[in-house]
Amino acid sequence: MRILNLYSGIGGNRKLWGDSHEIVAVENNKDIAAVYSDMFPKDTMVIEDAHLFLLENYMNFDFIWSSPPCPTHSQIRYNIGFLANRKYRKVDAKYPDLSLYQQIILLMYWYDGKYVIENTIPYYKPLIPGRSMAKHIWWTNVDCPDIEIKNRGHRGGTVESLSKLKGFDLSDYNIKNKRQILRNCVEPEIGLHFLKHVEEK
Repeated sequence: MRILNLYSGIGGNRKLWGDSHEIVAVENNKDIAAVYSDMFPKDTMVIEDAHLFLLENYMNFDFIWSSPPCPTHSQIRYNIGFLANRKYRKVDAKYPDLSLYQQIILLMYWYDGKYVIENTIPYYKPLIPGRSMAKHIWWTNVDCPDIEIKNRGHRGGTVESLSKLKGFDLSDYNIKNKRQILRNCVEPEIGLHFLKHVEEK
């Protein structure tokens, strides 16, 4: 099976997938991409804009996973960063990044394979309804039951605790924002959960 892993980061969703599939990962940060390549040397890494890559290549894959950036949709940014500090205007307004919805529509209507798009549960009513599971929202045509992930203390976690939790040791890498990179990792168990149900079809 040919798999496209968009906005791959260091590979949280990818961690438990094994090496039996042909996987192409797309990440635009070359330092983060280098970590992914070290972790998963058999995958093909593309350092490019994932949104554009999807549009030009979606038809070449059997399964597509996309984890677009979530900050402009985030409840934390809005509720804590804005509402709680409205008097001081500590967080400026930003347009929600609608590339998320462009990808959902593209894959829903133009793509014949299986797909998963994940994001944070937004502070607004989603423009396209999704499925809430494990404190995220999912748009997918993969038929699978919910999976429960217990609260793992991401918000207050340290680099060390998050490294242990996610199974990624970044101590040898000179990259910025290690804590945020680890927090952004999709839970490996969820990545495996979806892939197993794709493989069963």
